[in-house]
Parts: sequence; structure tokens; C-alpha cells
Amino acid sequence: MSKLSLICSFFFLAQTVIAQKPVPVKPRILVSTDIGGTDPDDNQSMIHLLMYNELFEIEGLVSSPSYGDGTKQEILRTIDLYEKDLPKLRTHKPELSSPDYLRSVVKQGRHGAAPFKGYATATEGSNWIIKCAQKKSDRPLWVLVWGGLEDLAQALHDKPEIQHKIKVFFIGGPNKKWSANSYAYIAKNFPNLWFIESNASYYGFFSDNVPDSLSNKNYYKNYIKEAGFLGKEYKENRYKGVLKMGDTPSLLYMMDGNPSNPMRENWGGSYVKFKRSPRVLFNGNTSIRDTVTVFSIVEFMFKGPVVNISPDSACLTMTVKSEIGEQKWDGFYLGNGNYVVRYCPKRTETLTYKVTSSISGFNEQNGTFVVDNIWLGKPHNTDYQLGTNWYTDRSNPELYDDIWQGGKTVLKWRNDVLLDWAKRWNWLR
Repeated sequence: MSKLSLICSFFFLAQTVIAQKPVPVKPRILVSTDIGGTDPDDNQSMIHLLMYNELFEIEGLVSSPSYGDGTKQEILRTIDLYEKDLPKLRTHKPELSSPDYLRSVVKQGRHGAAPFKGYATATEGSNWIIKCAQKKSDRPLWVLVWGGLEDLAQALHDKPEIQHKIKVFFIGGPNKKWSANSYAYIAKNFPNLWFIESNASYYGFFSDNVPDSLSNKNYYKNYIKEAGFLGKEYKENRYKGVLKMGDTPSLLYMMDGNPSNPMRENWGGSYVKFKRSPRVLFNGNTSIRDTVTVFSIVEFMFKGPVVNISPDSACLTMTVKSEIGEQKWDGFYLGNGNYVVRYCPKRTETLTYKVTSSISGFNEQNGTFVVDNIWLGKPHNTDYQLGTNWYTDRSNPELYDDIWQGGKTVLKWRNDVLLDWAKRWNWLR
């Protein structure tokens, strides 16, 4: 590392003490994660959590992959690596949790997206959310959602009264796309839930608009450098040490200041209230003249043959072609010849789709539509109406990081966060 880079690093390190503010009480947290699925950034965020776990009262680590093959075994495997590094970490932070305790709160949630109604059957993970939420405490249970919302939706369905005991920080974006049915269920039926929806701000944590020594590709070689078993694991996953950690802002939010005030400036971003969540309905196919708002819930309604199949049976396939390739989504039969597919776009682009079914008499459907970049966009009479405690990304133009709304509210603290973490990596040498 150059002398200039070292000077810059020490400057940013000095700023850390000023930037980070005390947290009033140790927060109770439950993390719902799709770790081990298609995107290994959850593995990176889990390492970060384990290395800082003395700051939290961890009550649950739930595997909730709405897409991909994530399982609780991946959480347990990471705890095994943490156990090997724990003696060195405890030299500096003796209050770090025991591996056996952490293993005891690891639970398996639902594999795969929920059907159209947004929930299905209870899982070990959803039951654990309920159990933790029902504990007698003067502190809320913070549910930090890094993956799908299915287990949270299931828990709320099975015990609606827990909505008054929990606060939710949801890393949305692609996670919202994969769990659109569960999001729709929660927004429609629990408008008074306390809920932060970070659809774009979190992108600021893996922005490239940073000093070169702290860039996504250089942070590992400059600061982690295979330190300990966790450092080797950080390099050995699919990202090969390249930093992403898109879910980490939910943790950072709990580490800096009073988490009951989402509008404050803090390491995990700054958010504003919103009273409606965009929902757009199309009866039939769309064309290039149709535009929807990024991150909105879009429902495509089609007419077809009247059949005798159980409600919420997946019977359609919507194949969407986007910049990242081709993805497939389930559609459902609502009865009386009515069919529906939900979709949630995650970025600005023009999309084309094809809807097919093995049901005899259902005609193939084709269409296209445009996704704009302004969340929340214009109101619709079909929007979900929310209560007073829903928060989302700030829309100020000057806070965009490239195309990502609110991204700079996270990006501005990224250097502080990473240099603080660098000190802990040094403990493992």
C-alpha cells in the first residue's frame, strides 16, 4: 500500500470516532438470510455479523431462501469457522457469543417463494420468529431480512399480534423481486407494521465511487489478507474476496445511533416515511407504451379456460428477458378463468416476457414494458395504503449513487465502516 493510501486511511479512521454514535440499548436481532443461495454476499455479511456479535443480542439466524439452495447448514458452517477464530477475537472482545449458543438459534425456514396468497405452512424458522417476538421484553425484536420475506409473512399470518412486538429492516431490491407475493401479503394486511424498505440505498455499500485502497476489489488484499479462518473463507467463496455485502447495511443501521429513528444519518443509511407502496395491475398484455416504477409490485391478469385446480397452484410460467439474462416466475389460477403473475422489477430497463402454461386452452401471452427509475413514482388507486411507520430510500437527486436512489446515505460512511472492520481483521493475524 502506498504512503498516500496509508495517510488517507488514518484520516478516515480518525473520522470514525466522530461518525459513529452510541446505540441507546443493545438491540435484540433476528436475521433472516438466504445464505448459501445464488448470491454469496450473505456469506460475507454473516462473517461481518459474527465478528461484531457482541454489539447485538442475537436471538435467531434463520435460513429463508425464496430463491436458490440456501440452507441452515451454511450458517452452521460459518459458525464453525468463527469458533476457530474465537480465541483471538475474545482477546479483544471477551463478551463475544459462544458458538454453541449461536448454533442453538439457527433455524431452517421456507425453501422457495410463497404462492400467490403470500404464505403457505409454518416452518421451523417462522415458528422461531414467533417465539422470539413473544418474549417478555421492553425492547422490540428487530427482524433483519437479508433474503426472502416468506418466513416473516408466515409468522405474521400465524400470530398477527406479533406485529406490535417487532421492527423490520428489509434489504429489498432483488429480494423483493423474489418474494413479491409475501411482500404483497404483508403490505396489504399489516399496514401498521414498523418497516424499513431499503430497495436501493444499500447499493452504496458496494459502490465503486470510493478510494482505490478501499475499493471492492482491493479491500481484501489491503486489509483482510487471509486473516484467520474467516478471512480465508471470505476469499474462497464465489466472489474471490471482492467485497459486496449488500445485506450489511441492515447491521450497520443497528450499530450507529438510535435505530428507532430511521430518518437520522447513520452507517446503514437514512430513510423517509412513505404512505403508499406502488402496485400496478394490467388486464392483459403490455406494450412499449407501458411504464412501471422500479421496485413496484406489478400484477399481470390474464383470462383463460375454467379449470378445476386448487387455489394457488402454480400453473403459469412467465419468462422475463432482462439485462442480466432470462428468469422465470410462477403464475397462479384465481378461479373463474382468471390467472395472475406478480413481478417486481429491480432496475431501469425495458423488459420483454412470455407467459406459457401446460393447461389446455391457455394461449401463450407476450408483451414488453419499460421500468423507470423513480421510486415511488406516480400514485395509483391500486397502491397498498400504509400506516405511519413505513420508511424507504430518500429520493433527493443529490443522494443518488449512479442510478441507485439514496445510495449516498450509505456510501458516505463506507470508508469509516471498512476501516473499523480492518482493526478486527488485524486481531486475527
